[in-house]
Amino acid sequence: MRVLGIETSCDETGIALYDSEAGILADALYSQVELHAEYGGVVPELASRDHIRKVIPLIREVLDRAQCTPQQIDAIAYTAGPGLVGALMVGAAVAKSLAFAWGVPSFPVHHMEGHLLAPMLEDPAPSAPFVALLVSGGHTQLVNVKAIGDYEILGESLDDAAGEAFDKTAKMLGLGYPGGPRLAARAETGNPQRFKFPRPMCDRPGLQFSFSGLKTFCLNTKEACEQSPTGLTEQDVADICWAFQDAVVETLAIKCRRALQQTGVKQLVIAGGVSANLRLRERLQEVVAKLGAQVFYPQLRYCTDNGAMIAYAGYQRVLAGAVPDLNVQVRARWPMSELKAEA
Repeated sequence: MRVLGIETSCDETGIALYDSEAGILADALYSQVELHAEYGGVVPELASRDHIRKVIPLIREVLDRAQCTPQQIDAIAYTAGPGLVGALMVGAAVAKSLAFAWGVPSFPVHHMEGHLLAPMLEDPAPSAPFVALLVSGGHTQLVNVKAIGDYEILGESLDDAAGEAFDKTAKMLGLGYPGGPRLAARAETGNPQRFKFPRPMCDRPGLQFSFSGLKTFCLNTKEACEQSPTGLTEQDVADICWAFQDAVVETLAIKCRRALQQTGVKQLVIAGGVSANLRLRERLQEVVAKLGAQVFYPQLRYCTDNGAMIAYAGYQRVLAGAVPDLNVQVRARWPMSELKAEA
């Protein structure tokens, strides 16, 4: 079976073709980072227009590279939410139109389910049950994955997602957009001993997250440096970046350890854009090793939004007996708890 995946939830246009026997045959990704950089963040209307401009050429590119004709495609999967409504509508409309023209079914895919399943494209791959940490610019969640479609939310952020906190803190420090990778890069030259930031909500039981307070702590630290005789130096910025990243990483690690202990499972999956953070990967590896567990990640190219995860998630839904959705419906907000395991 061959499934074409279309991802247009935010600022990246991702297309991929998944084959049930050969895996990903071809994929392509176009990032709008340069487009939105001058505004310091994603502009929804510009994102939608750019998806319109790129989605069809990318589909052609993927089919050409895979040496695949429309007649060889069995289904189309597209991101139906959560995300920017205008951007989602582009992918949904294109998917429905091609499905009608090619005479194949189309299936809506939950964006975060795509991220959650992305590590299954690797070898070795995890198998349910496992705990998943979904950590991105829009979400920070711990999920008990009992089976595909059978998800129990163990904990999530009460305010900013971890990736969002990275981006906002980077902007506060004048590092530009996209902030997360730039902050992580600056942290490499930071002094680990200088600042100690709090680990929010780790002094109480539970698996919820909160990262907005870290931004305030960072702002206060920055202002204190600005009022010093030397002002805010480049080393100050690097030291703040290190302390901020260390606080986020340690908070995520503490909650992951609790989730594994609470559920008793021995597999941890980490996915989403922040899963590309190397310090986070190193720390989680240390955590699971002490518990006799394993940790799984997608390869770096599949950490951020991409078509491969949507194609694979769509294939899993087809395999589970999903009924094709004939309506063009997208959802800006779509809790994973509303997803159901297929019959």
